[in-house]
Amino acid sequence: MASNRPVIVAAGRTCFGEHYDKQPEWLMEEAWLRASEEACIERKDLEACFISDYFLLLTNKLGLEEGFLSELTELHVPMDFTRSFSSAFSNACNAIQSGKYDLVLIGGMEKMTDRLAKIRDDLMALGDPWSYYAGGTPEANHELMLRAYVKKYRIEGDDFEKLNLALAQISVKNHLHALKNEYAQFRRKITVEQVLEARKSAKRLLGMYDFAPISDGATAVILASEEVGKKLTDKPIYVLSSASATDYLSYPARSELTGFISVRLAAKRAMEIAGLSPMDIQLLEVYDQSTLLEMIALEDMGFCEHGTAWKAIYDSCLNYKGYYEINGRKLFVNLNGSWRKTS
Repeated sequence: MASNRPVIVAAGRTCFGEHYDKQPEWLMEEAWLRASEEACIERKDLEACFISDYFLLLTNKLGLEEGFLSELTELHVPMDFTRSFSSAFSNACNAIQSGKYDLVLIGGMEKMTDRLAKIRDDLMALGDPWSYYAGGTPEANHELMLRAYVKKYRIEGDDFEKLNLALAQISVKNHLHALKNEYAQFRRKITVEQVLEARKSAKRLLGMYDFAPISDGATAVILASEEVGKKLTDKPIYVLSSASATDYLSYPARSELTGFISVRLAAKRAMEIAGLSPMDIQLLEVYDQSTLLEMIALEDMGFCEHGTAWKAIYDSCLNYKGYYEINGRKLFVNLNGSWRKTS
């Protein structure tokens, strides 16, 4: 980004877990208050809000979140709603860079435990209808991708065992990082043996410890123009670039079954805008709905050759030092930890 770079001036979040006693807007308020205290700003200073949620229409029957937030904040500023936090963040960056706004709120919230008994159906219904009618749960789709990966790259014998161990090590690593994160849903160590036993009990390649749990929570970020950001903090965090792309909804219809074309396109574009390459990156926070997705992300974003990320993970985690060693370089991944189910 050439001029008027967006600047992150503060962030806040709730603890993640079960918040059945709290309304979604209360979670958003909690996250916002923590961010506003950090930046020393008030609600009246905000010029716009970019908010995201995926399930509130189903879990809480909230179809007009803008109205709820307007009432909560006592503001009548523009409020843009998207499906994901990353989309909200990208839209906010574009608005700041265009000069339209100088100070905005970006937030994300979910209340999945409010429909705990039905949430799997919700997850399936929001996806491909053909997969839904075939009983394609999210866990099943991840397992299909793993099986496609194994077949495509002809991973067998000892290599297949190392791949399974590498995925287990991802879960162990992320739980270890979560011990230092006061907001993480689960803050206790697990072992590779526990991950493998859960898979054995489920009679599947991926088990309980490989997947993210059902969770409630909210996160807020305050984004400012460069000029305003410098007035609010002595340590502005500049947004060098942002990019997004979209893939087909139906997994079987995608031309690539062992990765995500959208991730590859977005990562390539973001790095081009920033004038960087994967070799310049030291820290990654990637989407890890399953252990498989963290591994796949390393390949899609260009840090590992396709079909090889499991090797770097396996070798790095034999004596884990807090990072993956890839091509002789240290790469820190998902230091926020894990929210995967542990009981």
